[in-house]
Amino acid sequence: MSESPDRFGLGEGQAAALLRRALAHGGDMAEVFAEERRSLTMRLEERRVESVVSGVDRGASVRVLEGLSTAFGYVDSLEEEALAPLADEVGRARSGSAVDIVAPPTPLPRERRWVERDPEEVEAAAKARLLHLIDETARAASPEVRQVGAGYAEGRQRVWIANSQGVSATDDRTRVMLAVTVTAQRGDVIQTGRETLAHHGGIELLTEEAVRAMAEEAARKALVMLDAIPAPGGRMPVVLANGFGGVLFHEACGHGLEADYILKKTSVWEGKQGTRVAGPHVFAYDDGVTPGMWGSAGCDDEGTPHQRTAVIEAGVLTGYLTDRLRGGLLGFPLSGNGRRQDYRHMPYPRMTNTYFGVGPHRVEEIISDTPRALYAKSL
Repeated sequence: MSESPDRFGLGEGQAAALLRRALAHGGDMAEVFAEERRSLTMRLEERRVESVVSGVDRGASVRVLEGLSTAFGYVDSLEEEALAPLADEVGRARSGSAVDIVAPPTPLPRERRWVERDPEEVEAAAKARLLHLIDETARAASPEVRQVGAGYAEGRQRVWIANSQGVSATDDRTRVMLAVTVTAQRGDVIQTGRETLAHHGGIELLTEEAVRAMAEEAARKALVMLDAIPAPGGRMPVVLANGFGGVLFHEACGHGLEADYILKKTSVWEGKQGTRVAGPHVFAYDDGVTPGMWGSAGCDDEGTPHQRTAVIEAGVLTGYLTDRLRGGLLGFPLSGNGRRQDYRHMPYPRMTNTYFGVGPHRVEEIISDTPRALYAKSL
């Protein structure tokens, strides 16, 4: 069988051999995770690009699961000569008899997604010009603008996952981000405004028009805040502007829906699947497939295809976010949420993109029906 460059030169036969070595002393499942990351960051302060850092990180890990127990190890290499001893070492953490793989790894091809203009093909000087454009645009907004800081970051992550249950998946993920912080001062009053542009895709996001608008908005926020009065205190309704409710849902509710907390019984949502937890107008989703969103990808870091998971439907808790270990132990279906910090870490069930569904009411209705409230335009 031909070897795919997306699998770092390792064919399916070699993957099967590594998995058998990892299961030489037993286990329920063995897995190989290989990764390459390329990154570039640039930072502008005081009208100068002060920092440019690029890097490449490559490595792989081997994991063997048996019940609640996990044996795990990694190497900073993608060579078979390094992976074979690693598989042997991880396998020796078990003390049983050899187990064969359930099925040979079967490739699931993944194309590079959503990249119209590859940032790796754009010279660094062009990216630095974006930072200077931010600085010039923000400072032109007012003499009260005192400082402008801007940062650019790009990253490309290629992964390959193979396990003893027949999974072999690759994914190619490119993300780009541009951020600005503007500081304005009037007398002793100092305020800041921040804006960010980011997506899973190429540098096509960062058009001159979009970059100028971003810098102008950050400056506007800082300048408006110079005239701000203290926010009123006390208990009151809060109306969230469109687009930012997902941030609150992510922090207040989303983490408790991750299956490791459900398994440990430390989540307020544990045991509440199928029960009403919100009003009938509430629909909430974890969505890893919508093109261009930061958390979207072809598959998670265990090779499970990403999907759109409804976690609350009409106010009823309908699902949790799982990885292979916790989903299997709890008897829940895989949701495509197994995520790693990198190849040096084991996967955990974590969110992708979270948001509320469209409700039945228009913005004007909500505001007119709420005579006194705190309106949160952005978070």
